[in-house]
Formats: sequence, structure tokens, C-alpha cells
Amino acid sequence: MDRSVERWSDSERRAHQRERLRAMAAEILRGNAFYRRKLGAAAIESADTILTRWRDVPFTTKAELSRDQAEHPPYGTALTYPLERYVRLHQTSGTTGRPLRILDTAESWRWWAGVWETVYRAAGVTAGDRIFFCFSFGPFIGFWSAFAGAELIGALAVSGGAQSSAERVASIIATEATVLLATPTYALRLAEVARAGGIDLAASALRVSIHAGEPGASIPSTRDRIERELGVAAFDHTGATEVGPTGFSCEARDGVHLVEPEFIVEILDPDTGEVREEGDGELVLTNLGRWGTPVIRYRTGDRVNAVRETCACGRTWLKLRGGILGRIDDMVIVRGVNVFPSAIEAVVRAFAEVAEYRVEAREARGMTELRVLVEPAGAEGPGLAKRVADALHGSIGIRCEIALAAPGSLPRFELKAARFVRIADEPASR
Repeated sequence: MDRSVERWSDSERRAHQRERLRAMAAEILRGNAFYRRKLGAAAIESADTILTRWRDVPFTTKAELSRDQAEHPPYGTALTYPLERYVRLHQTSGTTGRPLRILDTAESWRWWAGVWETVYRAAGVTAGDRIFFCFSFGPFIGFWSAFAGAELIGALAVSGGAQSSAERVASIIATEATVLLATPTYALRLAEVARAGGIDLAASALRVSIHAGEPGASIPSTRDRIERELGVAAFDHTGATEVGPTGFSCEARDGVHLVEPEFIVEILDPDTGEVREEGDGELVLTNLGRWGTPVIRYRTGDRVNAVRETCACGRTWLKLRGGILGRIDDMVIVRGVNVFPSAIEAVVRAFAEVAEYRVEAREARGMTELRVLVEPAGAEGPGLAKRVADALHGSIGIRCEIALAAPGSLPRFELKAARFVRIADEPASR
């Protein structure tokens, strides 16, 4: 990618995106049955019409894509080319419903790898690095594209698939890995396993970590803990199987830049339905380089606070301040206060005595109450539960019940952590 586009003006950005969109739309309207039907229902039947009536183009949702695949198994009709053109099959994690099967052509897979080149460059990763991937390499997209990107930049790519956590720690040491790719949760799990084995990962060759799947690497307390326990500079990355690799944190590390040469970004106010170019709301994306399996105006379900300003790093690409703040449907209202799980993580991860935690949102008599289970790391510090409760009250303004869990009793996660659990109100006994 030409580095000059990282500092382009608004007019340069819009002109570039319009040309990419025009070319992609013409291809989609020729061969993609899903979007031909969807756009045709809105009387949009040409690439020029898509450009001139952009705000009339209907949103795409995951539920729609899932329904299309259920009605037209196994891959649905949102394919622009004949099946023989596709070379990769991945699927979504299934954490928010039925997994989607997503296909990629050779061209779009090169596009994935090319965007990862931008992610690596922002984190200072070069051909001289040895990149260790803490990932099972199953059908979930995970770090598959990051692996392809590592090959593209000429770095040594080391697979940690089919290994236990202890084996991965040993492999990181043995291969003298310099870069770690893992979810934030699993990076901290590796540090925990290493300590139990008498190994100090902070003294290893690791110098950089890149994290995805959770917002943790954009949460200062979680990022600081990763950096302290692994001895690295930790960077965030955002993306989704159905959309592509969308963003990265730079050296300023106060948010995530979205890769605007490859995505049109919109922000949808979930309350009013208003669409803006920045501000607080749901992230809506159109990918411009994945013509074989495109998504147009895709509602990601991610809550963000997007700002357009020149970053300290010099980039002018839209920035998500604080990264992904949470899922729109994960927000709970507790006594009139909007609470995202990431806000709780920001507080709990600041306590070095906490090894793991779990948040339970319980509906009781029409109201939501939060209970936080905290697992101490080793011997319980004095008054840990009260100190966590006071910190949460001071930060988010509500009182939560804090309960201590037995050491090792809470689950550990390799991929996306499922710490936030909703518990339905039990019916009153008669």
C-alpha cells in the first residue's frame, strides 16, 4: 500500500472510495444473486445508482446472511462468482448465533494478507521477526489471515496449533519468538501458565504482541497488564470473518485506525437511526476489496466512538477511540446507567491479585443486577472483594455484588472469552 494514503485529505479519501465502490458494485450486480435481489428491491440496479443513492442502499445484517445460507445451503447466494473460483473456506465463531460459512477467492485472500501488512507495519513488525500464533487453526478465521500476512512481509511464521498452553510457552522460548498473536485473555493465560512453570515470559525474546477477538488490548489496564507480564508493546486489531481485517492501533495506542482505503465506514445511531461519518453508535462497514464475498453497509453490532482527526502518528484515517467498546446487544442498563462489559474489564484488570473474573447480569423483578465473580491469583489479598466493589462503584457509578471464586475454578479461553453471562429472572414460586 502507498504510505501516502495514510495521510490523505477527505476529498482524496472520498474519491478513492467512490472509484473502488463503483468497480465492485458493477461486478456484484453482474453475478451476486443475494445483492441483486436486495438492491433490486430498493430500485437500485446499477453501479452509478449505488453511488448517487448511497443512503437508500439497505443495510446488510448477519441474520440476513444466516437466513440466506439456511435457505440455500451450504454457502448461500451471496457469492459473486461460480463456486470453482473460491479457494478458502472459513466460518464465524458462532458466539452470536449460527456460524456463517464464508468463502474467499485467491484475489480476496491476497487482499486479506495485504491489509495485514498494514497492521504489522503499524506495530513495527518486519521481515526479521519470528511471529508465534496462539491459535488452533480450525475453521474459525482467527489468525489465518495474519499467518498469510506474515508470509507476505517475509517474517518467520510459527504455528502454535494443536498445542497445550505449556507447550506453547516452551515453543515461544525455544523458537525465540519476537511477536505474539493471541486474544488478550489468552496472552494473560500464557503468562499464568509460564509463571506456574517457573518461566518469566517478560525475560524472553518477545517484544511485540498483537491482539484480536476482544477489546482488551485497547483497555489501558488490560494492555498494561499484558505488557508487564509478557515484556511486550501490545497492539489491538479489529476484524470479522464476514467483513475482513478492519483496523489496528498505532504507536499512539489511544484507539484503533480503520483501514479506509479498503472500507467505507459509517456510524449508525441505534436510537434514532441517523447515519453519520463519526460519533458514537454502531459500526457499519462496506468492504471494497473482497469482491467474491462482499458486504455492503454491514451492521457489525459493535459499539464505537469514531473520531476524524489527525493522529499523533500522522494518520488521518478514522479512529475508534478506545477501540471496540462492546457489542450493542451486550450493553445492560443498571439503575439507569449504561454499562458495557469492557468498562468492567477496565476496572477488574487493574487488580494484579485477580487472575480471572466472570460477570453475571441477572434479571430480578424487571431490573438488571450485576454480580462479579473474582478469582484471586494465589493468596487472596486483604479485602479484595470490597476493593473491587469500591473501584467499580467509583468508575461506573453503580454497586455490584462481588463474590470470590475458588482458585482455578473459572474457565480459561483460547479464543473469544465468554465472561459476560445473562441469567433470566426465575419465576416466582406459587
